[in-house]
Order: sequence, then structure tokens, then C-alpha cells
Amino acid sequence: MSAGFDADVTACADLVARADPARFRATMAAPVAARGRLFPLYAFNIEVARAPWVTKEPMIAEMRLQWWRDVLAEIAEGGAVRRHEVATPLAAVLDATGARLLDALIEARRVDIERAPFEDEAALWAYLDATSGNLMRVAARGLGAADEAALRPAGLALGMANWLRAIPALEAAGRAPLPDGQPQAVQRLANEGLAYLRAARARRRAVTRPAGAAFLPLWEVRAVLARAARDPGAVAQGRLDPPPARSGAALAWRAITGRW
Repeated sequence: MSAGFDADVTACADLVARADPARFRATMAAPVAARGRLFPLYAFNIEVARAPWVTKEPMIAEMRLQWWRDVLAEIAEGGAVRRHEVATPLAAVLDATGARLLDALIEARRVDIERAPFEDEAALWAYLDATSGNLMRVAARGLGAADEAALRPAGLALGMANWLRAIPALEAAGRAPLPDGQPQAVQRLANEGLAYLRAARARRRAVTRPAGAAFLPLWEVRAVLARAARDPGAVAQGRLDPPPARSGAALAWRAITGRW
């Protein structure tokens, strides 16, 4: 499996820059060799994440997700993979195990088609583990060794931070994003996310420097979750983003030191 910056990878980078600017910035802070592997993966994530939202027809959304499941099946089987500006470079950086993890990610995204509320907080955490968590697992394993004891809590912390940031957009799209939207419940979720972040960082030595590039998207997580825990009302109001100057400095420091 190898990846370079051909036209397809560049197209993936452009897609990530438009649709997921935080991951784009984190990836651009990673070593050049890592970028060529991460951009196709993050572009795939965008394609899958937005599939349930680009149409109000559940059948069409299911078909879009199934198309990507078929791509992953082709990759897992090791045969020819259909030509597509995201699927083609994805096949160059993904193995069968990674394809199976991403298939579980797609299966979890089917919940978004129904737009029903999560049954409880455990269901929300399971969703985040299958989506954010599996994306981080695949990103890391394509770069170097990383212990699951660091990967799982890191994926959960990042997933919760991104989920809370997306609350206004999710509500506008007709989704009930939280099982309990009361301030105390939001505060509890944010604090649990912070606990997961601390657990991941406690296992930092179990993540090799190359794999650490997959953890760079964590650079804003503490600030976002701490703000949500301190001021739950900021979640619904979309006021979780840290100041740009402080955020940029934090990313630069983490990229240089490797201390995600």
C-alpha cells in the first residue's frame, strides 16, 4: 500500500479543506508522507457522513451508503476497485482490516438516516466509538503502531467534541442529537469526554511518533469540551470554537513536539 500526491489525493485534500477544515489543518501539520495517507481516509469520512443529509429520501441515503460499503468490500477482497476520485486513493492506503473497520463506521451512520434520538448516553458513546473511533483506528494503523488503550479514548474524546460542536447544525437538519439536552446532561457528557482525553494522553507513550499524526485532530478537544462543561449553553449557541490565534498556536506546538 502506497500513496502519493497525485490528482486524486489532491482532490481529496480539497474536499477535506472545504468540508472538514479542522482535520485539514491537523493533516497539514502532519509529515508530508502522512498527509498522502490521511486525506483519502478523511475524504471518505466526509462522503459517508454527509450521505444521510443530502437527501430527505431514506432509500436514496441507504443507496449512497451501500455504494461505499461495496467499495470497501472490493478493497477487502483485494481485487479491482471502481474508479472514483476518493475510492481509488482510498484503496491505495487501506487493507482488509481497515476496510472492515470503516464498514462498521458506515453501519453506524445508518442511524443518521432515521434521525431518531439516541436511546441513552451509552448509545451515543457507542455511535461515537464506531464513527470517530474507527476513523482514528484506521488512520493510526496506516501510519504506525498505536495501542487501543490510547486509540479508543482518543476517538471518543474527539467524537464528543465534534458532536457538541455540530449540535446547532444537527438540530437545524431535524436531528435530535442528544438523549438529554438539559444543561446538566451536556455538562456530564463534556466532562466524560475530558476524562477520555486524559486517559488517551496517559497512554501517549504507547503511540509511535508516525502514528501520532492521526492524533493531531485532538488539538482543540480540551478547549472545546472544557468550554461545554463550564458553559453548557454555549453548545446550542455554537460558541465552542476556541479563538483562532490560540488554536493555531496550539496546533503548531503539538505538531512540533508530537505531544498531541
